[in-house]
Amino acid sequence: MIRICSLLFFFVVSCEVFADPNVWLLVDTKGRKIEVKKGEKTIETIDSIAIGRGGAGSKNHRGDNVTPFGEYRIGWVGKKSEFRRFFGLTYPSSIDAEKALNKGVIDRSTFDKIVTAHQYKQIPPQNTPLGGQIGIHGLGRADLRIHQAVDWTHGCIALTNPQIDHLSQLVETGTVVKIK
Repeated sequence: MIRICSLLFFFVVSCEVFADPNVWLLVDTKGRKIEVKKGEKTIETIDSIAIGRGGAGSKNHRGDNVTPFGEYRIGWVGKKSEFRRFFGLTYPSSIDAEKALNKGVIDRSTFDKIVTAHQYKQIPPQNTPLGGQIGIHGLGRADLRIHQAVDWTHGCIALTNPQIDHLSQLVETGTVVKIK
């Protein structure tokens, strides 16, 4: 974590805390864990995550409940989510879009919008046939026992509320998230 403070005549006026830009997340869907990495070194592990009801792999269409494999970034942070906090991922990626275009799942116009968003480091369209609103979130008021027993999301990665609160101190918009 990086702390940047403003000084005025040797007095601290304000401090802002920023996540370390070298930190990234590796989501291990088989191991049901998130490794918080700095470079190639694991600095922390968050266990007992839940993923989509449809498992993890290639996401084929909206509503398939699959957690997508791939590399994304945190595109936005929803602090007032029904799931406590929501770190929205830049899904679909350009690679996801290319696969979907080749399979006929999306058209050329949708493909171009997704690729252009990534070129300009913007959030890709979230309402395509590939789906959207994939992220990392807490439980909110959901039942912890269900979280511990089954994969229950519509394709997101779920953590407990204390875990998502802790993660929010380590990441920020732009943090890389690799899902395998």
